[in-house]
Amino acid sequence: MASLLRAYNLALIRRPLLASCGTAAFLFGSGDIIAQQAVEKRGNKHDFMRTARLTFYGGALFGPAMTKWYAFLNGIKFASPMRAVIYRVWLDQAVLTPVAVAFFFGSMSTLEGKPEEAIGRIQAAYVPTIIRNWGVFLPTQIINFALVPHHLRFVVVSVVSLFWNTYLSAVNARQQALEAAIPLEISAELGDTDKGSEKK
Repeated sequence: MASLLRAYNLALIRRPLLASCGTAAFLFGSGDIIAQQAVEKRGNKHDFMRTARLTFYGGALFGPAMTKWYAFLNGIKFASPMRAVIYRVWLDQAVLTPVAVAFFFGSMSTLEGKPEEAIGRIQAAYVPTIIRNWGVFLPTQIINFALVPHHLRFVVVSVVSLFWNTYLSAVNARQQALEAAIPLEISAELGDTDKGSEKK
C-alpha cells in the first residue's frame, strides 16, 4: 500500500495532467455508482451509460480543467501565506465554482443528447447546488491551501469530491427525471382535453 501511494505521488509530480485526469475519472465514476446503488437503490437496474458519462466528464473535462486551474493558483505569488490562502480560496469559490456548477449541468444535458434542456436544468439546480458546494468546499479549500503541498491539492479535492460527486449525480438524475415527467404530464393534460372535447 505504501509503495502504491509513493508511486501515485510520483505520478502526480512527473505527470500531473495524466494522474489528475485518471483520478477524476475514477472518482466521478465511483460517485455515480454510489449514487445509483446506495442512494437510489437501483440494484440490477444500474444505468451504465450514466456511469460512463460521469467517468468521461471527470477524466476528459473536469480533470484537465482543474489541473490547469490549480497550476494557475499555485503560480500566483502573494505577500504572505495568510493572503495566499484567502485569495486562493476566494478565487476558487467565487470565480471558478459558479462557472463549474453551470458547466457540469450543461455538460450532462449535452452528453445525454439533450442540449436543449441545459438551460432549464441549470436554472433548476444551480442555486441549491452552489450553496451546498460552499458548505462543503469552503472549509475543505481553507485546509487544502493552508496545509497541503501544492501537487496534492487536486487529490484532496478529488477525495472530498467522491461524496460531492455522489450528490451531483443524484441531483442531475433527479432533474433528468423531472424533465422527462413534464412532457408526460402535458401529454396527459392534452389527452384529457381531447376526451372532454369528444364528449361535447
